[in-house]
Formats: sequence, structure tokens, C-alpha cells
Amino acid sequence: MKNPPDGYQRMIPYLLYEDAPAALEFLDKAFGFAERMRMPGEGGAIMHAEVAFDGNVIMLATVPKTEGYSGPKGLPTRSSMVVCYVDDVDVHYARAKGAGATILAAPEDQFYGDRTYRARDLEGHEWNFHTHVRDVAPEDMQPPAG
Repeated sequence: MKNPPDGYQRMIPYLLYEDAPAALEFLDKAFGFAERMRMPGEGGAIMHAEVAFDGNVIMLATVPKTEGYSGPKGLPTRSSMVVCYVDDVDVHYARAKGAGATILAAPEDQFYGDRTYRARDLEGHEWNFHTHVRDVAPEDMQPPAG
């Protein structure tokens, strides 16, 4: 028996959505995440679902009403973000923007060697997409003044 099982990485984000079916559609259309499984719940809810991107899995579900959870829509501030490396951040940005993702920051080269953009999905989860464009030694990583 393998641990983790084949097809899973050791750390997996698990995101909660009020409308998980709409989230699955958005994550595919905007970010290119392929749905790989869905376990329906009562009344159109999703008990558990998984999407994959380049061999990595993200799990999600409809916010459980009986366990004290909340999706980001129910929170007054940002509580988390997911970082995802993509092959071409500019192409990915255009796809996300075209699909209606809320863009928080357009693609920009960062002092640590990545080109990044930030987006919010349809319920408020923040996504940071990166492409590594140059190697920078840790001692040379200096944020811009200001």
C-alpha cells in the first residue's frame, strides 16, 4: 500500500464553496483545473470533489452547514491563498481574465525570480499563479524599497 496513494501529493488544499458545482465549472474554465471526481450530496450540494492540475490535486466541497465551517464569502477578510506554478503565467492570466476571474494583480516580475499574478475566484478564494523566470540566490532576494 502506498502513502499517499497514487495520484495524490502529500499536502492537499481543501477549499469550501457555497456553490461547489459552480466552483468546479469556474476552476476548469478560468484556471484549467480538470475535474477528476465528484461525490454528490443532498440538494445539489457536493460532499467531496477533486480537481487536478499538472499532476496535483485540490479537493473541495460545499460548505458543511452542520460543522461550523465557512467559505470565504462568510469572512470579513482574506484568510488564505493557494499558490500554483504554471508554464506561462501570461497565457494563464489571459485565460483567467477572459473567464471572469477577479484580477487582483496583473502579471509582474518579482524580486525573487518568479513572474506572478493574483486572482480571486467566484467565491473569494485567492489564487497566486507563478512562473519561475530566473534563479535568484537567497542572499540577493531584496524586495523593492517602499
